[in-house]
Amino acid sequence: MNDSNKNNQQGQLQIELPQETAQGEYANFAIITHSSSDFVIDFARVLPGMPKAQVKSRVILAPEHAKRLLAALQENIVRYEREFGAIKIPNQEPRTIAPFPVGKGEA
Repeated sequence: MNDSNKNNQQGQLQIELPQETAQGEYANFAIITHSSSDFVIDFARVLPGMPKAQVKSRVILAPEHAKRLLAALQENIVRYEREFGAIKIPNQEPRTIAPFPVGKGEA
């Protein structure tokens, strides 16, 4: 058995990034919808002076994978802010992704 087969059997996943996908798509707007079995995230590009936002990519996730994505994004945002400082969103009140408001508890 060669080493690449051995690595694949030990749980390592090889990911291929095709050239046409490697450049990515710029998106500055996301629309998230869900059903009982799927989460759908449409990534769109909103441009000044344009009356329509064009969806550039659609990602469909199982609920478990959507929750894993949420956790991975949160972890990466924490790391990013630790290294580069807080990400500021103009004109937005502080929010949390926790299932209840933080800091507004009552005894």
